[in-house]
Amino acid sequence: MLENLKKYDVVLASNSPRRRELLAGLGIDFRVEVLGDVDESYPASMPAHEVAPHIARVKADAYDVPAGELLITADTVVIVDHDILGKPVDNDQARAMLQRLSGRTHDVVTGVCVKTRRRTEVFACTSVVEFDSLTPEEIDHYVACYRPMDKAGAYGIQEWIGYVGVKGIKGSYFNVMGLPIQRLYTLLKTF
Repeated sequence: MLENLKKYDVVLASNSPRRRELLAGLGIDFRVEVLGDVDESYPASMPAHEVAPHIARVKADAYDVPAGELLITADTVVIVDHDILGKPVDNDQARAMLQRLSGRTHDVVTGVCVKTRRRTEVFACTSVVEFDSLTPEEIDHYVACYRPMDKAGAYGIQEWIGYVGVKGIKGSYFNVMGLPIQRLYTLLKTF
């Protein structure tokens, strides 16, 4: 599948091992390139659901795409009460984020940008995640034993916290992991 991509050198510009794993699942050849320091700030007035696709586009625009290359960038945010929960800076902030998500529903939005020299496409995918109530002991266990610092909202749905805490999802599970792979596949077929 995706034979049309053989004419491109496909580049995933991401530090995320989850995004690498998901893209590899499509069975295409690609290489990973980590972009330098990219300013991921956004206007304070920007609606929360527009932030992830905005940042995905900013990441793509920071990269000079040569002829014959296809670049994929992405950004994921967790939104609760119209507030964006990014990656926590320390264990205390991770605990606070998980406590805020406990017993509530939140949105996970991933923005994706696919760019060649002649074409740029940006889209966003939203999944609604319902968390069960988490005890302080469960939150402490997750923060101590897993890596919440590299994840928006301080959690990875594919880890222990997802097993015990996620009551339900409306939308793409893979989007919550960080790459809405079905939507990306559908777009890649058009290149």
